[in-house]
Amino acid sequence: MPDTRLVDIEDPSNIVTIGNVVSQIDQSQNGTVTFDTPGEFMEGYVISSDEAGNFFEEIVIQDAPENPTVGIKVLIDNSPLFTTYEFGRRIFVNLDGLTAGISNGVPVIGIAGSGTNIEKIAPSQQEDFILRDDIVAEIVPTVVTPSDFATDKLNTYIVLDGAQFSDEDVANNRSFAAEATDQFDGLRFLQSCTDFFAPAVRLETSTFSDFKAASVPGGSGSVTAILSRDFEDDNFVIVVNGPADFDFDPNVRCDFDVVSCGLVGAAGATTILSENFETQSTGQIAQPAGWTNFIEAGTETWEVYSAGGTNASLGNSVRVGSFRSNDTSTISWLITPQIDFDAQTGEVFDFETSNSFADGSEMQVLYSADWDGTTAGITTATWEALADPAIVEDSEFFGNWVPSGFASLDCLTGTGYIAFKYEGSGDAGFDGTYELDNIRITSN
Repeated sequence: MPDTRLVDIEDPSNIVTIGNVVSQIDQSQNGTVTFDTPGEFMEGYVISSDEAGNFFEEIVIQDAPENPTVGIKVLIDNSPLFTTYEFGRRIFVNLDGLTAGISNGVPVIGIAGSGTNIEKIAPSQQEDFILRDDIVAEIVPTVVTPSDFATDKLNTYIVLDGAQFSDEDVANNRSFAAEATDQFDGLRFLQSCTDFFAPAVRLETSTFSDFKAASVPGGSGSVTAILSRDFEDDNFVIVVNGPADFDFDPNVRCDFDVVSCGLVGAAGATTILSENFETQSTGQIAQPAGWTNFIEAGTETWEVYSAGGTNASLGNSVRVGSFRSNDTSTISWLITPQIDFDAQTGEVFDFETSNSFADGSEMQVLYSADWDGTTAGITTATWEALADPAIVEDSEFFGNWVPSGFASLDCLTGTGYIAFKYEGSGDAGFDGTYELDNIRITSN
């Protein structure tokens, strides 16, 4: 029977912060650190709950009830844990004899196992290593956007505002984690209501959770969760304590200001525009006749390059990235010449993209019918997202080139421009590179 008695304890005098523990992990040669000094304790506030079965034999703690700077998982071979270490409970972890390291991409602490493995604290040792204080704090989630996801926010409690599940998940009435393809965890995708091109947020739910068979909610709203990494440490994911963490209005879906004429099966027979950059000089700014190459912010521009090997270009291609730029913000535009959509019918648009560790940087494909053709007018024009073409995802192998598909532009009238817009920064989480080639507009 878990011990749920309130215990009024004196705060240990020798506190080692969670941040200090994580820093020692980062600085260790083999990625683990074992503590052997009596009287050292780590203080934290519980932000996970296994009441709904989405966490198992672990508690996640962060260093403060509000505006935390770091968090860590404490591995305990016992269940349930929420009756003893409920949400908001302050605890002190006796570090003497414990080992901390990285497991599946996130900081954890427990008992040293073989090699760099870290095992769970045995139930018989649980009360020796974990002191349960009488303070239960109000945990205030940190408001973030997907672009804020970073290693320093791992194992902390966050809230995403303006989110909704993908149209596909809602339309198919998908469960959280009870589909035939779900193994160990169900993976569902949340999209931002404020940025059409923002990478989808990955929600992981255990196939052993009590709510695995519940349908993902429709509508839109906010979701509170713990920021984590997936099993292979490839992507950021969020994990909720239970269905109550979704505060959605079931009657409101996000409306995006986009252009969508649909996809077609092939390009048209007549070429209106074709650019493969083969006549451009490598190492130079991409400047085909009639195109506009503009730096809105930062120092980086779309430039021509040629490369072989596993990250080969397609002959001459163009790319832009923020790696080692030191830019606070990098925003770069590459805009086509003006297209007259009344001069023909059946316009089709296609291109190819690749990326090199895109991380949190973005490439957007936009359309404007009111840009005046001047660089001064770029930021004041109305630009709408072209919803149909596919853009390479960050998870794609960096050597692959991804076709956009054949996006119809037949619903457009008058004249307009198509822009490829890059947004990133010199920050390590947002300094990726996008590559672009074989841009084409055809018609009947």
